[in-house]
Amino acid sequence: MSSDIDAFLEMLVAECGASNNTVMAYRQDLESLEKFLTERQTTLKEATKQDLKDYLDFLTQNHYAIKTQSRHVSSMREFYRFLYSENTIKQNPTDYLTAPKTTKSLPKYLSEADVFELIQNAGTTRLQTLLEVLYATGMRVSELVGLPINAIDQEKKHIYVVGKGQKERIVPLNEKAAENLERWLTERAITCPRSDKNKWLFPTKSKSGHLTRGTFFKELKKLALSIGLDASKVSPHVFRHSFASHLIAHDADLRSVQKLLGHSDIATTEIYTHILPNRLKKVIEKSHPLAYNVPKEK
Repeated sequence: MSSDIDAFLEMLVAECGASNNTVMAYRQDLESLEKFLTERQTTLKEATKQDLKDYLDFLTQNHYAIKTQSRHVSSMREFYRFLYSENTIKQNPTDYLTAPKTTKSLPKYLSEADVFELIQNAGTTRLQTLLEVLYATGMRVSELVGLPINAIDQEKKHIYVVGKGQKERIVPLNEKAAENLERWLTERAITCPRSDKNKWLFPTKSKSGHLTRGTFFKELKKLALSIGLDASKVSPHVFRHSFASHLIAHDADLRSVQKLLGHSDIATTEIYTHILPNRLKKVIEKSHPLAYNVPKEK
């Protein structure tokens, strides 16, 4: 492997604090590029813009996914930007190099009827509470299973959530979810050994001390199968998508949904506007003068 790749990866760790997974991804991408260039009898430092375009064509011909190709472009840009800043190369071959356009996939979500059926057939108080709170708040599954008990206010009307990047937000609980939460807290005090000493809302004997995402995921899949739903289409994250999609379908504005979901950028929340065409059609049918003021026949 090129010493330039090593130097670049060392910079990522030292200056950017890159994780092992990030470093490994860059390494794999750049080693793949280096192998391609070697077969063309050139090097990473000597590569031209045309060489890199040909490499992207190679990825396409070998059926690499669009997202994977985009990641390779990103790796090349960062690498050659580093070489240029270090005066290792005189010209950056990735200038104006375009990545293949990705199409945004629409979020999967459940119908309101399916959500209600899952909640009603949960079986255990804990699972029912998990689903009620998840659907009522739209929290990420990692936020939900790792909730400390003191994140719930005394009146059970709000939950204090620490999300990605340690960003804090307060999400409200509806009355139904609050009732289930109260039931779970009562059961928790009885069934959880030394519950007064355990800080987690959903305590278990796991290494973390609280319910794991994997356990919750398995319980939800099992529940979906038991009521005849396609388990491959049901997950905690799909509940989060359902929360947002159903809110917008019932006239919630994007800014409010953004705050509830903990999105830092409104553009992330805009994926849920896939709901809008049907909703707007209903608005037109209900509100436009031609929808109800049909001229009478003479």
